[in-house]
Amino acid sequence: MTSQALAPDAKVRRSLSHDSAREHVTGRAVYVDDIPEPRGLLYAALVTSPVAHGQLHGVDASIARAMPGVHAVITAADIPGRNDIAPIGQGEVLFAEDVVEFCGQPVAAVIADTLDQARKAAAAVRLDIALLPPVLTVSEAIARQSYVRAPMRLERGDVDAAMAGASHRVSGHFAVGGQEHFYLEGQVAFAWIDEGGAISLHSSTQHPSEVQHICARLLGVSHAEVTVLVRRMGGGFGGKESNASWVAGVAAVACRLTNRPVKLRLPRMTDMVVTGKRHGFLYDYTAGFDDEGRILALDATLAADAGYSLDMTAGVVSRALTHIDNCYYLPAVRAVGLACKTNTVSNTAFRGFGGPQGVVVMEEVIERIAHVLGRTPEQVRAVNFYGGVGREETPYGQPVRDNVIARVVDEAMQLSDWDTRRAEIAAFNAAHPTICRGLGLFPLKFGVSFGALHLNQAGALVWVYADGSVRLSHGGTEMGQGLFTKVAQVVATVFGVDLDAIRLSTTSTAEVPNTSATAASTGSDLNGWAAFNAASAIRARMAAVAAAHFDVTPEDLRFANGRVGPAAPDNRSLRFGELAKMAYMQRVQLSESGFYKVPDLHWDGERMKGHPYYYFSYGAAVSEVAVDTLTGEIRVLRADLVQDCGNSLNPAIDVGQIEGAYVQGLGWFVCENLHWDGRGRLRSEGPSTYKIPGSRDVPQMTTRLLEGNPALVATIFRSKGVGEPPLLLATSIWTAVKDALKGLGISTALPVRLDAPMVAHRVLEEIERLRGGASLT
Repeated sequence: MTSQALAPDAKVRRSLSHDSAREHVTGRAVYVDDIPEPRGLLYAALVTSPVAHGQLHGVDASIARAMPGVHAVITAADIPGRNDIAPIGQGEVLFAEDVVEFCGQPVAAVIADTLDQARKAAAAVRLDIALLPPVLTVSEAIARQSYVRAPMRLERGDVDAAMAGASHRVSGHFAVGGQEHFYLEGQVAFAWIDEGGAISLHSSTQHPSEVQHICARLLGVSHAEVTVLVRRMGGGFGGKESNASWVAGVAAVACRLTNRPVKLRLPRMTDMVVTGKRHGFLYDYTAGFDDEGRILALDATLAADAGYSLDMTAGVVSRALTHIDNCYYLPAVRAVGLACKTNTVSNTAFRGFGGPQGVVVMEEVIERIAHVLGRTPEQVRAVNFYGGVGREETPYGQPVRDNVIARVVDEAMQLSDWDTRRAEIAAFNAAHPTICRGLGLFPLKFGVSFGALHLNQAGALVWVYADGSVRLSHGGTEMGQGLFTKVAQVVATVFGVDLDAIRLSTTSTAEVPNTSATAASTGSDLNGWAAFNAASAIRARMAAVAAAHFDVTPEDLRFANGRVGPAAPDNRSLRFGELAKMAYMQRVQLSESGFYKVPDLHWDGERMKGHPYYYFSYGAAVSEVAVDTLTGEIRVLRADLVQDCGNSLNPAIDVGQIEGAYVQGLGWFVCENLHWDGRGRLRSEGPSTYKIPGSRDVPQMTTRLLEGNPALVATIFRSKGVGEPPLLLATSIWTAVKDALKGLGISTALPVRLDAPMVAHRVLEEIERLRGGASLT
């Protein structure tokens, strides 16, 4: 069977229910904290630094150790192996040793009989810290040359010559903030000791193998002595890619030292303080362009707030740089990425992984060019899109072969009834002095693959039992996005059986080793192919048995509707279960390990040249907003979204992903404002001070999957990843708010400048600047 040969009853490309949908809505879905607790379970609570930067001279746990129920207070000195939780590189500690580097950094953990006892005792631990001056902002980090790694550079052409020859130039700076993951299920893990002394863990993680590796490193044991299991997460969004590893590490170390099962579950406020977030970025740019608005050169600096350590920052900055072009051809570009070290929590992966922070650069430039030339942003976008002779290669050297940018933009504008609403908004703004409305467009080109090439692989196990039931295990993790359902659809399609015949296994490092993170929008691409390869190998063996039984060739057989037999008009067939029993009786292997690695990828990270993405996903969005000029409040009224999913494996699940991602992007652009005080303490540390979108913030939404655009490369059934790209469609809200402020009827001599998130005070400040005629700096 090939990935393109589909029977009429194929289970892929159908809107089938999420495998856990009923359990989610009835409350029967089991998460880590719902697992029955074993006898003797102990609870952990963290002791964290109260200051942003200081020399750690001592930890006084004498009072805590004497408190009721306390079994241990664990510090760096108690770690059996190496005190290193770095997902990339080395030197990131589980517990601070000589220095604390952010307010909230774990210094110790208290282990007690009950959660209340552990938390009460943790509050009694005294830390002796001599204060050191902290670096709290990206600007300060740049001034001090404080970086977690060397700058990264993406270059093409002679930027200086192209800039000098340009008829026009614009320069500017702006910023976008970070974002809290705010998964519904907080970070949690519990560890226990198996017979023989090995450690097993239930972890809420996107990356079981990384949890395995880091726990083994902390314990000083081999990977084979640690098993990690994940059935589902209550959300991840990248926040459980690297942060989950050290949370599990605390539980594993405590389990080893106490010889008892141990659970660590972070309460919401602690979770928000001690775990990393989306990287905030600060930008400076200069662009040169001609009289038509065609960009000739771009010189930009993208400065990311890494926090105190490297974590995932190198990959985030790399992806931001390789997405700076978005949909636009740049003949000459010089983009420098800075990974700024500040004394704040180490920032990490977040849905989009630098892509959202990269594409905003050109959207800002497009707006400025349109203002200078007196054109619409849509006109300037159109003349800069990829396409045409000599305009098909990205700045890093990858051809844009599957370009449908113009098509998705046209479909989004038609879906939104752009021209009619343009006229309606103009009339509304003319009649309303305090409320202004705006309409914004955003086109998207997003590269799909892991930036770290070795992660572009996956494994799966498929078993067919003698009664025809099927068990499926793979290295992907389910965080609500429907991955398990999609991979089960692939296997059901190979065997021609109903989805009910597929039993899904908990993801386990004991079944599928060396798993890649479920991230980078690759979950279905990687695990779907691995499961397809395993199931196809079993099907081929079963087909040989059936061919002998029916005296036909294997190619003449049809697996469909739960039966196997020769193709029509021959009406002979066996139930799939009958064939499985027949194969078993003939001692035919009915289990298989499948493997897949993405082909045709190569990348030189130093030169930033190569072919880092297997394919591009495209999309376009139109958003309409209303801005209250008296309060600065923004309301997103309507969103029309078009997203390229190739041949969608499950349209219903993909639409859910698209709309959920857009709303999460809405939060990043509009209301999710991280705030640290002058001492480096996070003040937006809970839902009372950190505003995520609620049900009343969700606009009227119309979502369309781009039809008739199967992936050109050999993805699983020609589908495309959908987890991350749609979040970037919320950039249309940013462009819509700028459009609204242009409709105020005030100074048109000034371009609109808005940092994100566009919280009320920033909107009001920009309105005042425009009304006062202050220059753009």
